[in-house]
Amino acid sequence: MAKIGFDNDKYITLQSQNIRDRIDMFGGKLYMEFGGKLFDDFHASRVLPGFKPDSKVKMLLELKDEAEIVIVINADAIEKNKRRGDLGITYDLDTLRLIDAFRGIGLFVGSVVITCFTGQPLAIAFENRLKALGIKVYRHYPIKDYPSDIPLIVSDDGFGKNDYIETTRHLVVITAPGPGSGKMATCLSQLYQDHKRGIKAGYAKFETFPIWNLPLKHPVNVAYEAATADLSDVNMIDPFHLEAYGKTTVNYNRDVEIFPVLNAIMERILGESPYKSPTDMGVNMAGCAISDDKAVSDAAKQEIIRRYYNASCNVRQGLSERSEVTKIELLMNQLGISTKDRPVAKAAIDKANATGNPAAAIELPDGRIITGKTSSLLGASSAMLLNVLKELGGIPDDVLLLSPTVIEPIQNMKTNVLGNHNPRMHIDEILIALSICAATDNKAKIALDQIDKLKGLEVHSSVILSRVDEQTFKKLGVNLTCEPKYQTKKLYHA
Repeated sequence: MAKIGFDNDKYITLQSQNIRDRIDMFGGKLYMEFGGKLFDDFHASRVLPGFKPDSKVKMLLELKDEAEIVIVINADAIEKNKRRGDLGITYDLDTLRLIDAFRGIGLFVGSVVITCFTGQPLAIAFENRLKALGIKVYRHYPIKDYPSDIPLIVSDDGFGKNDYIETTRHLVVITAPGPGSGKMATCLSQLYQDHKRGIKAGYAKFETFPIWNLPLKHPVNVAYEAATADLSDVNMIDPFHLEAYGKTTVNYNRDVEIFPVLNAIMERILGESPYKSPTDMGVNMAGCAISDDKAVSDAAKQEIIRRYYNASCNVRQGLSERSEVTKIELLMNQLGISTKDRPVAKAAIDKANATGNPAAAIELPDGRIITGKTSSLLGASSAMLLNVLKELGGIPDDVLLLSPTVIEPIQNMKTNVLGNHNPRMHIDEILIALSICAATDNKAKIALDQIDKLKGLEVHSSVILSRVDEQTFKKLGVNLTCEPKYQTKKLYHA
């Protein structure tokens, strides 16, 4: 488990105040584009140990009475059933999930905007579904030659043809299920329409990464490049900030490339742009809350290695291009790290080589590594899970937490009744069985009580795991990686 290197409370205080200052700067209304994940920002919590996954939400709660949420979704993403890679759900379903999540903590969701709308049938169906649920929906349309034809964009035939989003709060947070949703264009469209109505408003961007006041090749910033290898994002020195202020800051290529266009659009709308660089646009105090640079550097290096394994597995599964792996390999070479710097991976591979079957390993906070091997009753991950719970609970290794008399009826149900080919129990099945045993067996109860201690631990499997095991590990909060190979040579892997 990574050493704490980030002051979360300081970050929330600084970030909240910075946003208030930006609202005041524009005369009382701010459209703020939220990059990255608002909920469950586990990337940030992994590379900045001490950063809480819900930090952004807590920061917004500091501004609860001033803020409203507008969720943006691209009509083409709806039509193509685009999915979030981490959650495995489509963007339209994630929009509903986000609305529920925001409302659940008391934040006001004002509306949903469907961008790039050209009458896509599934987008219309989703629009009707939202309206039936009592949610306001607006349409924004494609603009020919966006973003290069600025006179057209900033006109009644450009931004002016979009539906005007009715908002009531000082801070309007524009967020989305994923990238490419049209957040920036939505902000600028509102800016144009507000200006026509005589309403003072401004635009800013909330981005956590790259961190502008860390060096370009700092591991935390390099980890961002690894995380966005599929988007071909590249960190770079902000040339506009360097020219305007003589200070070196870090941004990423898409923001730097679009800045001259965005700046020209803002000048055309407001008469004068308030920003001299992409860095100026950002509201990001994360770098000011780092308390231990070595801790965050070490954590970021581990994240890059994890990204390498994940990308390699995605390529093996046909979900990604080989170029993603190649890019991450280059980043690892820049920092002088390799898969050998992940001890838990070596332990799992060594165990697999020794037994001739798949194996798994987990690393405890003190550096001890617990392994699990494949047996007739249990898969390697399930065996490892029971072994580590015994270790954490001080239960002797020879104690059976689940006897064969408990496991065998479950296996019989799986294979003979439900028709599964693999009789070995998945992790979620092991946890359910352990919960049942804990009602009458004190040792099983002690083992079950250790579950929370797994959060943040490192796990590696010598083979690609099933989707259900992968998702269960994710729910347990462990950092999972796998070797990019399957347990069998079958072509179909459920």
